[in-house]
Amino acid sequence: MTHHPEDALKGSASAPAAPVQKTVSDAGPATPSATPGSAIPKGTLVPLFIGLMLAMLLASLNQTVFSTALPTIVGELNGVSSMVWVITAFILATTIAMPIYGKLGDQIGRKPLLIFAISVFMGGSVVGGLAPDMGTLIVARVVQGLGGGGLMILSQAAIADVVPARERGKYMGIMGGVFALSSVIGPLLGGWFTDGPGWRWAFWINLPIGVVALLAAIVFLKLPRNTRGRPTLDWGGMALIAVATTAMVLVTTWGGGTYAWTDPLILGLAALFVLAAVAFVLVERRTAEPLIPMTLFRERNFVLTTISGLFIGVAMFGALGYMPTYLQMSFGLEASVAGLMMIPMMGAMLITSTVSGQLVSKYGKYKWYPVAGSFIIAIAMGLLSLMDPHQPVWVACTYLGLLGIGLGLSMQILVLVVQNTFPISMVGTATASNNYFRQIGATLGSSLVGSLFAARLANLFTERLPASGAGQMGNADSLTPAVVAGLPESLHDTVITAYSDALTPIFLWIAPLGLLAAVLLMFLKQKPLATRIERSVETEPLATGSMSIVSPEAARATIPARDGDGHVADASPSADRKAARSEVLSR
Repeated sequence: MTHHPEDALKGSASAPAAPVQKTVSDAGPATPSATPGSAIPKGTLVPLFIGLMLAMLLASLNQTVFSTALPTIVGELNGVSSMVWVITAFILATTIAMPIYGKLGDQIGRKPLLIFAISVFMGGSVVGGLAPDMGTLIVARVVQGLGGGGLMILSQAAIADVVPARERGKYMGIMGGVFALSSVIGPLLGGWFTDGPGWRWAFWINLPIGVVALLAAIVFLKLPRNTRGRPTLDWGGMALIAVATTAMVLVTTWGGGTYAWTDPLILGLAALFVLAAVAFVLVERRTAEPLIPMTLFRERNFVLTTISGLFIGVAMFGALGYMPTYLQMSFGLEASVAGLMMIPMMGAMLITSTVSGQLVSKYGKYKWYPVAGSFIIAIAMGLLSLMDPHQPVWVACTYLGLLGIGLGLSMQILVLVVQNTFPISMVGTATASNNYFRQIGATLGSSLVGSLFAARLANLFTERLPASGAGQMGNADSLTPAVVAGLPESLHDTVITAYSDALTPIFLWIAPLGLLAAVLLMFLKQKPLATRIERSVETEPLATGSMSIVSPEAARATIPARDGDGHVADASPSADRKAARSEVLSR
């Protein structure tokens, strides 16, 4: 692990003796000599993992459940022009909340935050289920996103609290499989609700799942307790990251559609984004507990995986957010059937994510999986750009299956690489920071693709529809799959072709992002996956009376590891202990 001088706590030789921060390597369950809560009791890992999976399912399901219900929702609420915000509002709120949950999780522990996040998410679901108009619906999605950001980050970070990196690959692979499952179950449920009891059940379904996840969090999450005292909140960083992220999303959502790119409002928002981003960096460099520490970017693996994750996020959500709508409009499928058409992508992603995770845990090698996955994503996006409403539906399903293979090889392994780069005391912050930029990509993907799609569709309707046809079709803002299916044959063909021509070229435009991600990931440094969990604990003060930090290597030499029964597995000779103490880093 790389340790930087400014990370060491300052001390004075004349100052009173202060505790030293050492690192304990957990090789098994907690022992009397370990920090309280340093490892979970035997027999609790499975229910713990189930609880975390339910929390992650709750969040990931709501990124996809509205994709098939969206055409009907916006048609009933007369809000096709605001369609992009049903998806973007959730992702935007999730993106802003992620680094806050990550930092607070490192400071106060993850269990209370997870319970809070689930409760907020359920509250947003109630508001959405009762929403009378598009405005209220979008507000509900924002509230859901504020809870969803915690569900995603805290689930991933909590696994790092109890499972060493070498074994974590198989767990991260299953987490990727949960997202893959939700990517199909979401559209399928959304379609079934739309065709059956009504789209509002896409909100109500969250309540029983949320109750189960909440009970699992309360009963089974036995995570390390906070030993760092009261948290220090980075209020300035929180405010600036919210302003910068919102300004960026508004630019990409409104630019070129609602407003011209040269409109003073768009230019002003772009300037606000730049100013807020610069101010955020300056604040983070000076605050005591930064939301996103700038020292993270000194690690090459963090930088490469973060940029690549952003690129992959753009491609993934650009396709996921609008493919079910495309299948309904262009191929005339019912909402539930359009959800079923996403199964090839889910199956491929589930299999490759799980298998690659198992292989990483078995062999300890991970570098080339995300490289290959990124190349496959680029190929899949290029093929999706060739879709045509007159070709068989199975062709589109094949392309989606290929995209699922690429995503399964990439997504969760990148998170594992980040977690393996930093000590356990920074895992939440590092994981949240990495996911923040990936969610920026998701936000850009959904908002850019959505705004470009809506603008291109409006232009194509204007160019191709005769005046009489426009009258037959009615208000474009109220266009639903049922309305399109009832149009005369000549007009129907014009509409579905316009839908296809408006969306598919955008996939080709974002395909190079997959290639860029693959090239960047080739420069990853293959670091050995940790086989123990290292925790900082307070020990007796050194004779120098200075507060210092012991490197992980020195701590492993000083404090013996223990086997699965809690017995000393290997003890370092006294000479090694003396050498370890001399390796103390202090300023």
